[in-house]
Amino acid sequence: MKLALKIDVDTYRGTRVGVPRLIELLQKHQAGATFLFSLGPDHTGRAITRAFRPGFMQKVSRTSVLEHYGTLLPGPDIGKRCAGIMRGARDAGFETGIHTWDHVKWQDHVAARGELWTGEEMGAAYLRYAEVFGDNARTHGAAGWQMNLHALRLTQRLGFDYCSDTRGSCPFIPIRNGEIIACPQLPTTLPTLDELIGLDGLTPDNVAAHLLRLSEDPLPTGHVYTLHAELEGMKLLPAFEALLLGWRTLGYELVPMRDLYTALKPKLLPRHELIMGEIPGRSGTLALQGKEFLV
Repeated sequence: MKLALKIDVDTYRGTRVGVPRLIELLQKHQAGATFLFSLGPDHTGRAITRAFRPGFMQKVSRTSVLEHYGTLLPGPDIGKRCAGIMRGARDAGFETGIHTWDHVKWQDHVAARGELWTGEEMGAAYLRYAEVFGDNARTHGAAGWQMNLHALRLTQRLGFDYCSDTRGSCPFIPIRNGEIIACPQLPTTLPTLDELIGLDGLTPDNVAAHLLRLSEDPLPTGHVYTLHAELEGMKLLPAFEALLLGWRTLGYELVPMRDLYTALKPKLLPRHELIMGEIPGRSGTLALQGKEFLV
């Protein structure tokens, strides 16, 4: 029974404060994880413009998201200021990869942008990662689970071993608009804390117990849980520690996503349509694992 921890690092503050706290906690509990870094400017101060997006203000009222992400302008360059912290995660034995270049820009605009824009954003992150780590990135997890066809093609062309850009139930080879993308997806299989808190009476104090109940049934290929350095690495750190303890009690081995990938036979993975759709607790649409194509 394996459960992979995927850590999305969205902001400068999350990198500077949340990442070291998470490293310390994970080492305390001997848990593996994959850190996915935002490598360019932190423009989360522009998040206030999302107030006009349907469902966003409801989420803010439930999770105090601006409290965690801040509204500082102008945005600092995360990759330049926090390169040492990023390398520290790798040096502590954790897998690292790319989350995005500019989190807000990608999440808000990638769905409607073309090949040139998408290539510039992913290319900037790819080059900065190599500059920080002295090696090429081998995995990618899209900001806000937002992808377009050009980004999916680049997961192949940039040589990623696997990616985690989607939500779903098992590893798969994505198909978009009839086109096979030859880079396996390891989707997030469990809800995130910010999707749960504020719904059905769930609070930071009891949300871990609820998520543990959802984790009781293991998946043959392993669960993937996405957490955020800005949340589980800060205000929700106690809830995350309760999850780590609870998952151990359930019998899970807590691992980086690469451990799930190395157990797979990519050529034998099912092919599923990649669709855009909604999930409970999160505003807007995101990349989802759709129906399986039987061949």
